[in-house]
Amino acid sequence: MKYVVVTGGVMSGLGKGITTASIGRILKNRGYRVTAVKIDPYLNIDAGTMNPAQHGEVFVLKDGGEVDLDLGNYERFLDINLTSDHNITTGKVYQTVIEKERHGDYLGGTVQIIPHITDQIKEYIKNAAENYVEDGNGNGKKADVCLVEVGGTVGDIESMPFLEAVRQMVGELPKNDMALVHVTLVPSDNMGDHKTKPTQHSVKVLRELGLHPDVIVGRSDIVMKSGTKKKISDFCGVSPKAVISAATAKDIYEVPMELEKEGLADVIADLLSLKKVEADNEWYRIVSREYTKRATVAIVTKYGIEDVYISIKEALRHAGRNLSTEVEIRWIDAEDYEDKDLEDVDGILIPGGFGPRGIEGKIRAIKFARENNKPFLGLCLGFQLAVIEYCRGVLGWADATSEEMGEGRHVIAILPEQEDVTDLGGTMRLGDCEIDLKPDTKIAKLYGKKSVVERHRHRYEVNPTYIADIEKAGLVFSGACKNRMEACEIPKNTFFLATQSHPEFKSTPTHPSPPYLGFVEACANQRKNE
Repeated sequence: MKYVVVTGGVMSGLGKGITTASIGRILKNRGYRVTAVKIDPYLNIDAGTMNPAQHGEVFVLKDGGEVDLDLGNYERFLDINLTSDHNITTGKVYQTVIEKERHGDYLGGTVQIIPHITDQIKEYIKNAAENYVEDGNGNGKKADVCLVEVGGTVGDIESMPFLEAVRQMVGELPKNDMALVHVTLVPSDNMGDHKTKPTQHSVKVLRELGLHPDVIVGRSDIVMKSGTKKKISDFCGVSPKAVISAATAKDIYEVPMELEKEGLADVIADLLSLKKVEADNEWYRIVSREYTKRATVAIVTKYGIEDVYISIKEALRHAGRNLSTEVEIRWIDAEDYEDKDLEDVDGILIPGGFGPRGIEGKIRAIKFARENNKPFLGLCLGFQLAVIEYCRGVLGWADATSEEMGEGRHVIAILPEQEDVTDLGGTMRLGDCEIDLKPDTKIAKLYGKKSVVERHRHRYEVNPTYIADIEKAGLVFSGACKNRMEACEIPKNTFFLATQSHPEFKSTPTHPSPPYLGFVEACANQRKNE
């Protein structure tokens, strides 16, 4: 097993996750099987209970793991399915060590950061690396290279045990089995000259921890000049060819191509003693496809920041690129908009979420889509609200609502297995579930299958008491998992589809999500017809 460890310096938000995923992509394009591990140094066990407005999207894995959004980037860039084992948090590590201590596994010894915490970190990394890498078709093979992204910034106190574990791994592994990539900020002044001092200080901190970078990736707004690279090489003890310029790209999927131009693939191959193979450029051709059509999609939100909806944004882009359609997203505040704000968009999307705030605004947007035959896609909460709106607007049940929202006719009810749940972390209906699709429906035609597997994250469902009445009124429940409703659509509308699942979590540039493909195509046709 070969390891590429990615650390970050100077400041957070530099794009370590995209850099890590891009390194994986350029290796995968050369035929190497790649897996990835994200280390998050917060004390939470997982990301499930974190406020999305502060932390960003909670990405859901196939086994139900609620993880950092960077794992979503790994899956999208690498076309693989990861598991909870591939996300390591401080909380998870300490919980395991404390449980072992309580069980007596340490034979009465004093439990300390070194060796017990660092040993547990190394064990987690190696176990995740050894797991089979499952591609989008469910085929699994052992990886050749494991990417390890250490969250946070070098020098942060919470990252220290993880960096110490990496230092120990450097000494334990054969020389050519690990490469350390350090991502830093290389700012430029008003004259366009790059400043290397922040990088020098960051590398100095890393060296004080016993780690010496093999590669330095300099993040900047413009491409670094050769003189800047030479200066970083001289002051940081890194080969000039291993100083990589990572200028801001207009599209994240162009980052692997930019790293290719910088020669990073050959540098990594030399460090890990990998055979140098010519790159397969099919992925680059897909992500570079030119647009010939346009479509505008309104996403009616309640959280107000785009990072909450990264997977949705990317799924729209995947579908758009596949259809040569540039998708413009218009963000609509569910609590502060007028119907006229929806009139000139080509489609309306209602994403997932929790709690009563902004709900009536979302329902009003669904009504607008239904009554004006505007292409509509609802996701999770959007599915539940589509049912509520139909009950109010078509069946005349003015008091139709969700049990989550308060008093009324609960056409959306809490899942039976959720009624006695008190802990919030990891207790929702999470991860993969097989969904049976009703023949000759919109969703069945989009997937081209009788059943599909999609990921979930919810506590509520369509109340079985009202399903027959709702279907009698014309809303078709076109997908189900046993007796649980999973999708609905209105046949007479051009495109009106909602899913209880989150199909965006499985969308990649090479395998766009079918519901998103159908939605974007309907939006593009809407514009053409207008």
